Amino acid sequence: MSSKTLTADVVKTEAKYPRSIPFIIGNEAAERFSFYGMRSILVTFLVAQFYNPTGNKLLQSGAEAHANASTHFFVMLAYALPFVGGIVADWFTGKYKIILYISLVYCLGHLFLAMFDTNLTGFTAGLVLVAIGAGGIKSCVSANVGDQFDATNQSLLSKVYGWFYFSINAGSVLSTVIIPEVYDKYGAKWAFGIPGILMGLATIIFFSGRKMYVRVPPSGVNKDNFVFISWYAITHLGKKKPGESWLDVAKGAHNSERVDGVKAVYRVMSVFFFAFAFWAVWDQNLSEWVIQAGKMNRTIGIGSLSFTMLPGQVQTFNPIFLLLFIPVFNYWVYPFLDSVGLKTTPLRRIGAGLVLTALSFVIIALIQSNIDHGGTPSIWWQIFAYVVLSAAEVLVSITGLEYAYTHAPKSMKSTMTAIWLLVVSLGNLFTGAINTNIANKGFLQPYLSNTTNYYWFFVGVVTLFTVAFMFVSPRLKEHNYITSPYLADHEKDKIIADTDNL
Repeated sequence: MSSKTLTADVVKTEAKYPRSIPFIIGNEAAERFSFYGMRSILVTFLVAQFYNPTGNKLLQSGAEAHANASTHFFVMLAYALPFVGGIVADWFTGKYKIILYISLVYCLGHLFLAMFDTNLTGFTAGLVLVAIGAGGIKSCVSANVGDQFDATNQSLLSKVYGWFYFSINAGSVLSTVIIPEVYDKYGAKWAFGIPGILMGLATIIFFSGRKMYVRVPPSGVNKDNFVFISWYAITHLGKKKPGESWLDVAKGAHNSERVDGVKAVYRVMSVFFFAFAFWAVWDQNLSEWVIQAGKMNRTIGIGSLSFTMLPGQVQTFNPIFLLLFIPVFNYWVYPFLDSVGLKTTPLRRIGAGLVLTALSFVIIALIQSNIDHGGTPSIWWQIFAYVVLSAAEVLVSITGLEYAYTHAPKSMKSTMTAIWLLVVSLGNLFTGAINTNIANKGFLQPYLSNTTNYYWFFVGVVTLFTVAFMFVSPRLKEHNYITSPYLADHEKDKIIADTDNL
């Protein structure tokens, strides 16, 4: 046996999991349970409690639009704040402090939801606090996992990110099954209170591991970042020389390598622009689709084995299908297509994902047309739409993050993740604005108050972006910073974990 092999065996034998990992994973599972638990009933609760408590059919359409708008604005805020949370952690507080302190805000938000279940002002304040909590820690939690490892145990990192991702989905699946049942049998206080208890437990778990964490200290204000470099370039455009990029004017005042990194960010953002269409519709499966499910035949099974699902429980199918599709696409679909000459480049995957996204909403629009004509279609049709949307999510969401990782230099990878989350936020802002216009009887109300037309509108939006992407994508300049055609397994696991919302 060679000395190199012997050394490798020794390192492998000595590698141990950091003692802090169980606390981080336990915290993540409980936090995700709390977030998706309250989201699973949010839209139906808002309609029934605040926007149409009497169940007046004439008010139902406007009430649903109000509830959808509130839900999308909540998600918009939650996904806009990771950018802020990451900057504060990196520059001023470090990850541990911001996770702990913002978790307390998170807990207070859940308390408000449970206490003010009959007071819209207090309940809205609770939503804002929960959004601050969920968004403020999102960019720090998965990065905190990586901080716990060093050269002696980095071989275990992929396994830990696998467990981290499993904890996200376990929390999501359990909460979307349990909390709608609690809401149905025990009411809103318990249904919002239990996620609050879980968030309190998440905070306690995280605090309990305080003596075991590796804490990377804050670096202070770093002016060689995306925001400062972009601002400098914009305010000094007059100094731009012929043939130069508009960002090159910042090279005198900022690190040249960082300026080139910012150029890479803008190249990737041109791809993110088209992912905006995906995020404008994806979160509707946790709001608009839930309302639709309430009008469908939700009985599944045969004879004595059949049971009726609650509307909020249908959401459970997304993480289940997602967990199934990730290995199927990575280990069978992509390699097979590559082997027959249909190379599955990231841009082609994103394009195919946009097509499937539009198709999932075609299914939803057809379901809604049946409902509008007095039918009660089987919930299996919506489950089929979840199959298509989940496949689209693998193609667009995970591929988008992979593209961002491979096409950004090391110094800009965190920035790319934050910008990706901002795209999620902007997509929800767009959909929230559409629903607000409908609810307030704006210029779109005569056209989109009919729910079937509403879904066809979003089919049109995604189709428009898809067609534009097909024309633009062959012209996009690419610069892959990783030579391997595929990411290593641990890098894929980290990308998946970084989403925190799958």
